[in-house]
Amino acid sequence: MYSLIRHGRNSLELQKWLHLRFAVNLLQNESAFSPNPSPNALSSLSNSFSSPSAAASDVSSLRDGRKGNNFTVSYLVHSLGFTTKLAESIWTKVSSEGKANPDSVLNLLRSHGFTDSQISTIITNYPRLLILDSEKSLAPNLKFLQSRGASTSELTEIVSNVPRILGMRWHKAVGRYYDFVKDIIEADKCSNYEMSCLSLPEGTSQENIIRNVLALRRLGVPQRLLFSLLTSNFHVVSGKERFEESLKKVVGMGFDPATSKFVKALCVIYQMSDKTTEEKVSLYRKLGFSTGDVWEIFKKNPLFLALSEKNILNSFDTFISLGFSRDEFVTMVKHCPQCIGLSAESVKKKTEFLVKEMNWSLKAVVSNPSVFGYSLEKRTVPRCNVIKALMSKGLLGSELPPLSPVLAVTDEAFLNKYVRKHDDKELVAELMSIFVPHRSS
Repeated sequence: MYSLIRHGRNSLELQKWLHLRFAVNLLQNESAFSPNPSPNALSSLSNSFSSPSAAASDVSSLRDGRKGNNFTVSYLVHSLGFTTKLAESIWTKVSSEGKANPDSVLNLLRSHGFTDSQISTIITNYPRLLILDSEKSLAPNLKFLQSRGASTSELTEIVSNVPRILGMRWHKAVGRYYDFVKDIIEADKCSNYEMSCLSLPEGTSQENIIRNVLALRRLGVPQRLLFSLLTSNFHVVSGKERFEESLKKVVGMGFDPATSKFVKALCVIYQMSDKTTEEKVSLYRKLGFSTGDVWEIFKKNPLFLALSEKNILNSFDTFISLGFSRDEFVTMVKHCPQCIGLSAESVKKKTEFLVKEMNWSLKAVVSNPSVFGYSLEKRTVPRCNVIKALMSKGLLGSELPPLSPVLAVTDEAFLNKYVRKHDDKELVAELMSIFVPHRSS
C-alpha cells in the first residue's frame, strides 16, 4: 500500500507494518481524544520563526526574581545548565502568571527522584509546568501514577519524555497517556519493535494507538517525535483509515520520517479534508502561485498549507501595501515560506527600518526575505547601528554594503568582518559597545 521503496526499506518488512488493520474505534466520545481538534492547535507545532523578544524592563525584573523565590534566570543557568537565552525565554513565559511558584515545582520533582538533568529536559520541553500548582495539580498526578505501581525509574523516565502528562486534569487521561508512553518505551527496547512483546489485548483502543505509533517508529520516526504526536492536540495516532491514508500521502511526497517536517506534514494532511486542501491551493493560485509552487513550499514548511484564509489574505495585503509587487510577494514566500505567517506589525516595522532608515531598496529585501525572520531588536538594529557608525567615520565608503553580509551571517562572521578587523582598539571597543547591549535584551 505504501510506496516506500525509494527510502531503501525492505518491502516485505514494511508491508508487515504498514498494511495494518485499523479495526478499533478509538476512544470515541472521550474528551482527552476529541475527534474535532481546534484549528488553532496548529500553532503548537510551529517553530518560532523569529527569536523571542522581551522588553529590557521585563528581563531585569526576571533576573531579580521574586522576594523569597530563588528561581531566577541565573538559577536556571547555573543550576540546570540552561543558556542565558533559553533561561530568559522560559522566564518570560513563566512570568506572565503572577501566581506561579516555580520553586515549589522544582522541589516537588526532586522529592520524587527527578535529577537536575531530567528537570532541565522537562522544563525545556514544557515550560508551562512551572506555572502549575504543585500541591493541587502536580502532586496528585504524581501520587496517582505511583498508585498504579510506577517505580521511581519508570516515573522519572516517562515524565521526562512526556512532561505534559503532569499537566492533565483528569486521572483517567493521565493514566491512559502513561500506559501508552510506557508501552512505546518497552516496544522500543524490543528487537524490530514487535507488537508481541507488549502483550496487548486484541481489539483494544490502546492496541490501535500502539500499532500506529509503532508503524511510524518502523519508518524511522524518532521516539521524541512519537511522544509529541501522542500528546498533541491533533490526535493523529488515534485515527484509523484516516491515519493510514494521511501517512501514505506524506510518505509519497518524500518527507524524511526522521525529521520534524514529516510529523508536521502528517498533522496538516490528517486534519485537512480533500475539499479544504483544494480550496487552499485555489486561494494561493489566485495570489499568483502555481499548484507546483504550493506543494514545493509545503515541503519546505508544512504549516504553510495550514494557515487560515484570513491570515493568508492579510499577509498578502500587508506586503502589497508596503510597495512589494504580487510577483515579488510570490518570490519571497517561495524562498522563505515563513514570511506569509508573520504579523502585519512585524513586517511593517522591519520593512520600514530596512528601507526608510537604512536606505536598502525593496529589491534588496526581496532578494533576502529571511530578514523578516530576524529579531529587529536583537539582530537587525544592533548590526545596522554598527554599520551606521562605520559609515559616519568614513570606514565603509559612501554606499551601504549588501544586505546579506550584514544580516544573514552569524554573529561571529559579522564581528570578524565589521568590528574585530580594525587595528584601533578604541574603535573596536566602541563598536562592541554598540553591538553588545542589545544582545542581552
